[in-house]
This record gives sequence, C-alpha cells and structure tokens, in this order.
Amino acid sequence: MLSRTFRLTDKLTNALLRLVAWGLAAAVEQLYDWRLAINGLLLALTTMLTRTARTGQTVYRSTDQRQQALMARQAAFEERLAVTEDPLRTQNRALSLFTVVLLSALILFVLVFTSGATLSSGAPPPGRLPTLIPTITQTVIAALATNIPTSAPIAAPVVSGSIIYSAHQRGYDNLWVVGIGQSAPIRLTNGAYDDRDPAWSHDGTQVAFVTHRDGNWELYVLSIASGATRRLTYTLGYKAHPSWSPDDKFIAYEFYDKNNLDIWIASVDGSQEPRQLTQNAAPDFAPSWSPGGRDIAYVSLREGSQQIYVLNLDHLGNPQDSTAQRLTNAPNVECDSPVWSPDGKQIAYSGRDTSTGLQLVYVTGYATPSAAPTVVGPGRDPAWSPTGQSLLSAVDGASTTTLIASQVGPYGVAATTIALDLRTGRPDWTPAALPPALLQNPPPRDPVVPPLFDPFSDTPTPGNYDKLAVILPDTPDALLSQRVADSFLKLRQAVRASTGLDFLGSQLSLWWAIQGTNRHLPDPGQSLRNWHYAGRAFDFERNLVYSSSDQPSPVEIVREDNADGQTYWRVYIRVAESLQTGALGEPLKALPWDLASRSSAQDPQAYQDGGRLKPTVPSGYYVDFTALAADYGWTRLPADRQWRALATGLRYWEFDQRDNLSWDQAMQQLYPPDQVAAFLNGPTPVPTPRGLPTSAVTRTPTPIPPDQIGK
Repeated sequence: MLSRTFRLTDKLTNALLRLVAWGLAAAVEQLYDWRLAINGLLLALTTMLTRTARTGQTVYRSTDQRQQALMARQAAFEERLAVTEDPLRTQNRALSLFTVVLLSALILFVLVFTSGATLSSGAPPPGRLPTLIPTITQTVIAALATNIPTSAPIAAPVVSGSIIYSAHQRGYDNLWVVGIGQSAPIRLTNGAYDDRDPAWSHDGTQVAFVTHRDGNWELYVLSIASGATRRLTYTLGYKAHPSWSPDDKFIAYEFYDKNNLDIWIASVDGSQEPRQLTQNAAPDFAPSWSPGGRDIAYVSLREGSQQIYVLNLDHLGNPQDSTAQRLTNAPNVECDSPVWSPDGKQIAYSGRDTSTGLQLVYVTGYATPSAAPTVVGPGRDPAWSPTGQSLLSAVDGASTTTLIASQVGPYGVAATTIALDLRTGRPDWTPAALPPALLQNPPPRDPVVPPLFDPFSDTPTPGNYDKLAVILPDTPDALLSQRVADSFLKLRQAVRASTGLDFLGSQLSLWWAIQGTNRHLPDPGQSLRNWHYAGRAFDFERNLVYSSSDQPSPVEIVREDNADGQTYWRVYIRVAESLQTGALGEPLKALPWDLASRSSAQDPQAYQDGGRLKPTVPSGYYVDFTALAADYGWTRLPADRQWRALATGLRYWEFDQRDNLSWDQAMQQLYPPDQVAAFLNGPTPVPTPRGLPTSAVTRTPTPIPPDQIGK
C-alpha cells in the first residue's frame, strides 16, 4: 500500500511539473505576441500622428474634400487595428491566462494540503490477513531499495543476520541455523536426542537451548564459533523455553518442579542458584525477558484460559503473583509464545482461535493493553527482526514449515519467506552474521539417526496379494498388513520406552475380516470404507480417557479444531506412576477435554457441546502419543461432524497408516476386486456390538519395570 502511494504521488508530481512547464511556455509565447501587438499599435499611432502633422500643411479646396480625406484615414486606421487585434488571438490569450491561473491554484492546493502530512500504512486490521506471496526458496529475498522523497528519514529494512530454529527429523529435534542470503541451512546438532527452543544471546555468539541428551531436560548454552556446549542446570524436572536477560548474564525459563510449572531464572556463569519467579498453582510458561530488563512476559492459565501476563521484577514475593499484569483478554484465543519488540513497546504472540482453529500472530502495545491487538498474519512462534520492523513466524504445511517475515507498521520486509523441508519450531533472529569457520566447515547435514522403521518395499504383482502379519500372538485377529506391521511393532517399543507402559500390548482392535463367521462391522453411523479392513488401522482402548476415584486418567485428550471446522483430538499417555520423576514425558500445558461431562444431567451446556474443558490441568508427566505415532507413519482421524451427539463419532482412539493410497487401492493389496465389491454391495449388515465410551475404566496399562524398557 505504501509503495503504491509513493508511485501515485510521483506520477502526480511529474504531471504537475509538465503542466507548469507547458503553462510557462504558453505564457512566454503570449507575452511575445502581446509585445508584437503593442509594437504594432505604437507604429500605427506614430504613423497617424505623422500624417496628422502633414495634414495640417495641406490646403483643401472645399469642406467636402476635407471630410473625404478624414474618412479615408479613419478607414485605413480601423483596418490596421482589425488586423492587429484579431479575435482568435484575443481568445487564445485569455485561455492561456486562465490556464496559468488554474495551474497556480492547483500547485498552491497541493503544497498546502501535503505539507506536514504523514504517510501511514499500518498492519492489516483484526480479522484480515495480508496477502502472502508463495516463494519456493531457501534464501531470504532482499527488499528492493527505493529512494522516496520524505521530510523524515526512513530506516532501511533489515534483511541481514542469522535465524536459528529447531527441526524435527526421524523422531528427534535438532538445531539448525540459516544466514540471510545463505543458500542452505546448516545443521548445528545431530544426535539421537532432542534439542529444542533455541534463543540467541544479544551479541549473537551463543545460543541457549534445552536438551534431553543426558536423560533429563536440562538447560544448555552453545557457542556458535566453536560448537562447544555447556550445561547450566543440574536438577530433575522438565525445563524449556529459555530467554536471555538484556545483559546476557541471566536466562529465564520454564521449570516443572513439585507438580507445578513456573518461571525461573538462572545465572549464565553459574555464580547464583536458580530462583523461582512465579508461584501460582496454574501453569506458567514461555517466558520472554523485556529489553528494559525489569519485566518478563509469559503465558499462564491462572484465570481459566491461556493468556499473556507481564511480571515486574521489582514486585516479587507474592505467593499468588497478584502483581502480574494481564496483557491479553481473549477467552476464545489460546495465546502462546510472547516476545518483546526490540524497543520494548510491543509484544508479539501467537494465538489459536478455539472456535475456528485458525492460528495467527498478533501484536499488542505494552503501554496500551486495553487496545485491540493487531493481526500480523498466520503462523506460530513469532520472532522479531533486529530492527523491529518485521515479524518472523512459522507456518506449517502437511510435514514442512515455511518461515514468513511479515511487515509490522508502515515499513518492513513483507512476505519474505524461507521454505524448509522439515517441521520446525521456535525461530529466533539475530543481526550477527554466522562465523566464517562455520560457513567454511559446517557439521554433517545428514542425520546420524537411522530410520525409525523398515518400510515394506516389495512391489505387488497382479494376482499376488499381501499377507497379514501377526502382531499379538495371544490375541485372535491381532493382524495387520505386512506393509505396516514393522512400523506398528517399532511404535509399540517406542511407547514402552517413553512411558514405561506397554500401551499397545493388549486390548487393541486391529484387522477386521470382511467375510466369514468372524466378519467385523463398524460402529453405528460409520462407513464400510474403514481402514481396519485393509489391515492399516488400530484402535486403543477408548475407555482409558476416564479416571477412577483414586487415580488420574491413563489417557488425556485435548481438543483441536482446524480452520475447516473439523475437530481433532491430541492424545497424551500418562507416564507410569513409578517413573514420574521428569526423565520421561513432559507436563501438560493445555486443558484436556472432559468426556464424562457429556452425560452429566447437572450441566446441560456440556451435554449440548459434547463435553467441556476440565477445570485444571492434570499434574504429572505425559507423552504426546499423537506426535509419537506420526513419527512412525500413523496418523489420527478427525471426529465425525456429529460427534457431539454420537459418541461413536469421536474416533480419538483410531490411527491409520495410508501411504497415500485410496481405500480401494489398499483393499486391492489384500483382496480380489470381486470380494471387495461383494463386501460393499452385499445385504445390509448388522453392526458388530462394540463397547461405547463409558465412565467405567475397564483396564489400565500394565507398567513395565525400568530395567525392561526398550527390550
């Protein structure tokens, strides 16, 4: 919008200048014509006076002769005047004079009404998204410099520096970095462990991050020049999301201690013991240290929804953190990842609309928390450019992420993109360039971790059909297609190693027969085109989402709606009670969905909505089963549109592996086409009796001794 305004102003100015030049030329021409006319008039007057003088010496014989001479001279004079004062020339002279006056008035109007005016092209209003230019590239596009005449200096947009982020590959998160203008990202860490949440120091020489490389979540610092790492914390418990103080002497982070997630600070040199800043019973996480050094923004669920708060370090000590200022007030938006602008006047954050599932990046003024936030664009995990003129955010695709730098305010880098081939998180931008040694001798790019499972590579031939592999020897029909059997078995081992429970070891629903006495039919209201028949789906015990009177639920589900109005469920498995030390799993940061309330007569709203959010976040450590299953090729299904009224449409218990096949293609790997057609077109079947979700827990996962995990 701003560039268009400048172009329009430039064209209008050029047009005005051309009109002024034309008017001045016309005026000069008219002045020249007037000069000729005046000269002619003077010449005529001189001639007339001369003749008059000579006439005084003429002797006329009679009065009639004198009268005739006077009339002749009068006619000659009028004829000369008529030629000199041509009417067309007089009209042209008047038109030129009017044009000059009009142009002078127009120029005066432009000068008066544009003096002191300020061009503004703020961020798009709430609810509107800026147009994003898709760019398939791995380098940042530099903005074209344009000299714009203005009364105030305009800071040039920064398109330099380095961006660090974490990327997920083969089951683990590692650190990557890309220099602005660099052809390809550089891998900084490469191991069979998780390195997450990188944050640049202000001088761009160090990166703070959290890692699970030592068997527990700890805070580390990485030197960019040497690649050396240094451990900062030595306590059990989950830690994440580091943020540097302005002087780079302290780091704020989230720490799960004594069944509570709070904000802590630690000294970088280890000279001081870590100190707890927040003490509210609700989770507090994702801290961001202000440039002024005396305020920390963070996320909290203390008032029932996920909102941004700011704590002043000069007002500590209250057990309930009553001095913390609530910055956002959007009950229908789950706010996350706050980050201060370089000048400390604004805070950017990501927010997911719980009604639409749309995830956007917002900016709000710190001094004006009551003002409505500005929508910058889609994405999550915002990061400011070094000048604060642009915001970098992560926009997710199916299995990839694109980093997009969107304009903030009147100036900035708009629609700058970095397309990455991995799912990434927590980008951070520093003005410092990467060390030459790192650019000349980068670490190995390829992952050292082998593939998580062996894909089935045999190509089926006409007339030959795949076999069903036995998954659980002691369970009837515990079969899967041989093409997905290895990935399921490896997933079962991974769940045992990460939770201490053989979650996929019993009471599963796997392959369904399409004929014979053991023919299995789907739940009421479900389609016959179910992937269980192709041996590519499994269901875990759906009643595990309910808790008993003295034990927490073995499984928690978190509701996630997308922009298309579909509801998905993120499944979390609770770590074995004997292993709730912090070595396995992570604490929950979102309120789970309470399915038991959907049948409660005391809450008509929950009955209508198909449940409600639980009042508090359950304590303890959990494993994100949805994410873990995706690493092995198993994806969740969306709930049916009628899930609020029909419990069988919830479908949080089912995971499929489709390998980009249609259902018909997958079925033809197991059965001849005539058998599939007979199954679909046969008589109306009677559904197989299935247990529906109830509030009674029929079983709990069997714990695995620690020394047997992974075997």
